[in-house]
Amino acid sequence: MRALIDFIINRSHWLLFVVLEVVSVVLIVRSSSYQHSLYLSSANAVAAWIYDVESDIEQYFHMASINRQLSERNIALESDNATLRQQLSRALGDSLVLTAGVPAQLSDYDLVAAEVVQSDVHSRRNLMTINRGTAHGIDEGMGVVSGTGLVGVVYKASTNYAIVMPIIHERTRVSCTIRDRGYFGYLTWDGSDPLRAWVEDVPRHAKFEVGDWIETNGHSAIFPAGITVGEIESIEDSRDGLSYRLRVKLSTDFGCLRDVCVLTNSQLIEQWRLMREASK
Repeated sequence: MRALIDFIINRSHWLLFVVLEVVSVVLIVRSSSYQHSLYLSSANAVAAWIYDVESDIEQYFHMASINRQLSERNIALESDNATLRQQLSRALGDSLVLTAGVPAQLSDYDLVAAEVVQSDVHSRRNLMTINRGTAHGIDEGMGVVSGTGLVGVVYKASTNYAIVMPIIHERTRVSCTIRDRGYFGYLTWDGSDPLRAWVEDVPRHAKFEVGDWIETNGHSAIFPAGITVGEIESIEDSRDGLSYRLRVKLSTDFGCLRDVCVLTNSQLIEQWRLMREASK
């Protein structure tokens, strides 16, 4: 306390100067209409700037919620788009597209938003961790998607976290179709490029071209039809020459993936577990 008193006494002339300056400014603003209006304009400008900064900060902290909402909306729109394409093909009588099978609606699923808290893209057996688990309805075998397309399958789940096996894993095998063409294949990854994968066993008589899109075909108990996988970049013969293999540029960039949605459906998970037990 003594030090504070000494500080005030030693600098009392400066404190008196500041007080007199404040009093002078107040008197000038009150006595002059011009100065008063100038003060109000400046004060409004400063207040507007502060509100603008406050709004930017608030928007920044709400970005995660906005991104999750956009991801969910993109997934729903993809499902609607796939359903409309199949309805149109029925109306036009295009049997080639109808062979893609019965469409699975995203409305049959509950979407659980999650964030990727850890991921790897440099291994042949890449895994990622999301911040949702059994406490949020997540279980093994559930599909994981993002606003840009297919992500992977839940491999293990604890109370609050889950391990996801993404499609950039050497054991990936996802049933796919060429959009609007109706020809099937299965997605694999060779471990070389996290942005690209292969669709194997496409029949030799299939009609398609570079630039066509690959999507899920709905035959799996995990994913509905119409979830985007990627775009065909090149076409090669299979090793035995009996089919095509397609090099696909994936629509999901796993190097910067953060917001995902887990597709939960208890009946489909029961089917998946039964199939897994049967395969063992």
